[in-house]
Amino acid sequence: MLYTSIQGLPDFLLFFSAAMGLTALYLVLYTLSTTHNEFELIRQNNVAAGASLGLSLMGFAIPLSSAIVNSKTIVDLLVYGIVALIIQIMVYWLVRLLLTNLSQRIANGEVASALFLGAASLAAGLVTAAAMIF
Repeated sequence: MLYTSIQGLPDFLLFFSAAMGLTALYLVLYTLSTTHNEFELIRQNNVAAGASLGLSLMGFAIPLSSAIVNSKTIVDLLVYGIVALIIQIMVYWLVRLLLTNLSQRIANGEVASALFLGAASLAAGLVTAAAMIF
């Protein structure tokens, strides 16, 4: 019985490690693609920066979890994880077109702009997750 329970452990560790790697990559690439320094702003207790980055991270994690559930191979997970990553960065740039000076607004602590960006990220993440049918 114990053997049956741990039989899937290697696959779990592989998929979990890949997902954590993709998440780290997402945070690095996302923060490099914005014109404000999220982590420095969060260290300064900027609620807008924390909200926008946190919701964006959730917007990435939702389709990533869908990719884990639907993937048959690690390659599936990596491909769809990268697709989710690209979509989230595109969302930032699209919202930036709608809200002029978005990064400056977040740096100034404007919560409304941050929450709109976060909501757009979540919405895109949910739609991305739902579209992951393979």
